[in-house]
Amino acid sequence: MTPVLARTRLGISAARKLLGFPVVLVPTMGALHDGHIALLRRAAEISQPNGSVVVSVFVNALQFGAGEDLDRYPRDLDADLEICAREGVALVFAPGDAQMYPREQLITVDPGPMGHVLEGASRPGFFTGVLTVVLKLFQLVGPQVAVFGEKDAQHLFLPIEIAGVPTVRDPDGLAVSSRNAYLSVAERATALALPRALNAGRQAAGSGPDAVLAAAQRVLDEAAGAAPPLVLDYLALVDPDTFTPVKPGFAGAARLLVAARAGVTRLIDNTPLTIARPSP
Repeated sequence: MTPVLARTRLGISAARKLLGFPVVLVPTMGALHDGHIALLRRAAEISQPNGSVVVSVFVNALQFGAGEDLDRYPRDLDADLEICAREGVALVFAPGDAQMYPREQLITVDPGPMGHVLEGASRPGFFTGVLTVVLKLFQLVGPQVAVFGEKDAQHLFLPIEIAGVPTVRDPDGLAVSSRNAYLSVAERATALALPRALNAGRQAAGSGPDAVLAAAQRVLDEAAGAAPPLVLDYLALVDPDTFTPVKPGFAGAARLLVAARAGVTRLIDNTPLTIARPSP
């Protein structure tokens, strides 16, 4: 199945009228990989029996800060279209900057307090850029459902169902990401400390939140002495609904998050876990 390719606002508006219900959107920045394929397959399941899958491909400058990798971010629309064709995507929306931002973007989406913690604290303006472009895509495509990976999902209070898909990992455990292509062999070896730290934390979940963080931190501290070193940005154990740090003595569902750099490449990862209440 060859997907329709829309490059303009008028094009997506015309093509949208031909799609079956429900319309399921997979927003991406292109450079599609196995993680995206998992999203496409979940979207295809949700769209059955008569719906349509739409993929957006847009590298959103608004979410990149000064000195980040906007210019070198991988772009290969032809390869993306081949993957979409194999996965039965009905429509690919790949607008240029002028279509998404025809004039200076003076109105943006405020993420509130959550825009200033974790990723928001490390990358000022990131969540504003993400939420603004996601809202634009929702308005232009008009989906009933949007599919995100658990590593990157954003939620907006709109009449659209958000479907999450577990993080896809390479055989060595590293979460798949378009930015993995930047890693040298040595940097990738260093980066593997991220999934190891998450696994160590998960294994310690029966001993309470302090044990989870301590177990993960030991792995990261060891990687800080690797060549090249892992440079930790943050490690956090948070409530999965509010993304605020859990309190001492917490028990229940939580999420362990980590962000770090291997060389110049910044990577993020996370895992869900259940904190047991320590035995008296």
